[in-house]
Amino acid sequence: MKSGEAATAAGVSADTLRHYEKRGLLPAPPRTAGGYRDYPPATVERVRLIQGALAAGFTLGELALVMAERSRGGAPCRKVRALVGRRLEDVKTQTRELRRLERSLSRLLAEWDARLAGVADGGRAYLLESLPVSGLASRRARRPIGPSRDR
Repeated sequence: MKSGEAATAAGVSADTLRHYEKRGLLPAPPRTAGGYRDYPPATVERVRLIQGALAAGFTLGELALVMAERSRGGAPCRKVRALVGRRLEDVKTQTRELRRLERSLSRLLAEWDARLAGVADGGRAYLLESLPVSGLASRRARRPIGPSRDR
């Protein structure tokens, strides 16, 4: 299969295939006489596996290590399990931080509602000026939410 065909079958772009190849997630496919990549049918399943792993929170770097171990004949199952275990702990930490932020924001809105109740329509309540200097939540809670990229 040419790049476009393989990409369409896998539901990704041809650029994604090349990126996965560059990162070591896909083996370099043979080339046609004209120099085009000729992906084997197994590429589609491999890309779907990669996409599933990314959805579970794996980074491309983590996947590259796991795939390299697999290619050498190893069984990285315990490593895979440990990675997902760490990801779950990250999600639990983020969830706790988000709940703390939710409580802080709820209290803030209640304070602001009380402040606004005492101000005529169009009057200033100085809501932003009333924000705590230290912020509403810890610095960690203000991190973007999503898969951890620092591993």
